[in-house]
Amino acid sequence: METLANLESFVRAAEGGSFSEAGRRLGLTAAAVSRNVAMLERNLGVRLFQRSTRKLTLTEAGERFLVSIDGNLDALQAAIAEAAAHNSEPSGVLKVSLSPTFGVTHILPLLPPFLARYPRIKPEWHFENRPVDLIAENYDAAIGGAFNLAPGLVSRALAPVHIVAVASPAYMSGRSLPADPSGLAAYNGIAMRSPQTGRIRRWMFRNGNGIEVPGTFTETIVVNDPAAMREAARLGLGMSLIALVDVLPDLERGDLIRLLPDWYADAGTISLYYASRTLISAKTRVFVDFVVSAFESKRMDHFKP
Repeated sequence: METLANLESFVRAAEGGSFSEAGRRLGLTAAAVSRNVAMLERNLGVRLFQRSTRKLTLTEAGERFLVSIDGNLDALQAAIAEAAAHNSEPSGVLKVSLSPTFGVTHILPLLPPFLARYPRIKPEWHFENRPVDLIAENYDAAIGGAFNLAPGLVSRALAPVHIVAVASPAYMSGRSLPADPSGLAAYNGIAMRSPQTGRIRRWMFRNGNGIEVPGTFTETIVVNDPAAMREAARLGLGMSLIALVDVLPDLERGDLIRLLPDWYADAGTISLYYASRTLISAKTRVFVDFVVSAFESKRMDHFKP
């Protein structure tokens, strides 16, 4: 495929009758225009101009090539200019994969101000409990945890994931709070089975003094979604070990209470992932910047025990 610079140099030189005139129109030196035309001739395998010290004239092949281009060069330049103008305002479908509970609780509320600032962006958000393949599945970005940081991907940390023990005030009515994580065995347990591994994950809790105690309990209810686990706890069906980021609003409202305020288990970080390309799309760039800025304003310690 021929470069636009070579084609522009040929057309402007034919119109002006000289490389110097073409250079003035294109903001290039006459030598640069001459090189571009020579490269075009070499690529096409034909001579387009007859050159002399006083005159530049088209050959028969050059005349045919100029006629075949006709107004297509101007149309191509207009198309490029239009695309660049549209790119100045981020637009297009923004396909994002989000962890359901975290996405609904913390990312979805960012959508109104984001769309107010970037009205030409059309969100297509998938709430799913799995690490997606951004490149193969054509996602612009993903938000979640436990992603394999494959080559070509960039991650931006949004919030730490600390697992805490919670239950509803109604369930704890008449029951004593546990002294440490070993005391969780006294309650009905609401557990989650991993959709990826099929296993129920066990957590090692630690306190501020660095003491570690396993958070063992008996599962009386098993689900495969954090939102369902949170709702079951709110309904008073038992105690659950769940990420603080997923239940923070419930704790602030008093719908749930922390059973072990001084203990938590470390489950990594919720991050924003996107493909590292030389030219990241404008829509993805502004989304990444907007979300990261929103979480920086909250501060990471907002999500810590």
